[in-house]
Amino acid sequence: MVYRRTQQVVKRLAARRSAILAAARDTCADGGMAAVQIAPVAIRANVAAGTVYRYFPSKADLISELIADVSRDELAAIRRAADAAPGPSSALAAAVTTVAVHVVSHRKLSWGILAEPVEVDVTESRLASRREIAGEIELRISAAIRAGHLPAQDTALAAAALLGALHEALVGPMAPDNLDDPARLRDAVQTVTLLALRAVGVMDARARGLVVQAVLPTRMAVGA
Repeated sequence: MVYRRTQQVVKRLAARRSAILAAARDTCADGGMAAVQIAPVAIRANVAAGTVYRYFPSKADLISELIADVSRDELAAIRRAADAAPGPSSALAAAVTTVAVHVVSHRKLSWGILAEPVEVDVTESRLASRREIAGEIELRISAAIRAGHLPAQDTALAAAALLGALHEALVGPMAPDNLDDPARLRDAVQTVTLLALRAVGVMDARARGLVVQAVLPTRMAVGA
């Protein structure tokens, strides 16, 4: 007789897997990707190390899924913000702002996901994450072009350039180190969002108005 998992068992297994990923995420947020090791993640998730291995056969599998999990959450947040905007230009501003807020509010986690050196190969997971986020930004740029709000351009290249600029400015080695202050954080988000909109062709006065619309809803999220 073939064993079939009951719905209760399936839910319990899914909950345990989610708990392990949540523990890995919290570990990375506290200590960077180097801190994401099987034993401490298991302790944080209140499971045995062997249990972690049952869900994720290797450290590379755990980190790869952590990257995918964080990226899914970020992508969902970007889509919610952009879809709630009143028009294509404001949707683009909302998407860019959401990326900026996400990165700057979780800097250790973001750097770990993006580029922190790790002892296992997670290159493909990192690239897949960036491609998904860049693809969403590209959709918003394309919509603004179709609406006549932006000049024609290589949308894929523009989206990749914008995403790279946001990451380099807010979480890379050259990022400012004083963004724990909510006012400085908001200023940084507004600055990079304005830069991004100008870069794809939004006129300055309109860009400033779009930045105000996009940043205001994020103020509670960044601690103001």
